[in-house]
Amino acid sequence: MGGSDTGAMTGEATLKEVLARLGKAMDALEASVAARLEHEQDYSEVEAEVQRLNADRSRLAQELDNSEAKGERLEDANKEVSRRLVTAMETIRAVLDR
Repeated sequence: MGGSDTGAMTGEATLKEVLARLGKAMDALEASVAARLEHEQDYSEVEAEVQRLNADRSRLAQELDNSEAKGERLEDANKEVSRRLVTAMETIRAVLDR
């Protein structure tokens, strides 16, 4: 009978060890999952920030295009005014020379 008791004790000790290892493994898994979820949340926040930055970049690019177009229109208007002034000055000189 003593031999069967030793076997039961060994079985209990082994079961306790297995349960302890399983508990440690579960704790490690839970910690890993928590870290992964936190990482994914951080990634999600970074992704949202990148989308905001891309939207800002697009808006700024559009504003720059609009400003460049306005600048070109102003330059064209300036050239037209200069051309008209030269024509007007030539006309005035011609009248004065007569």
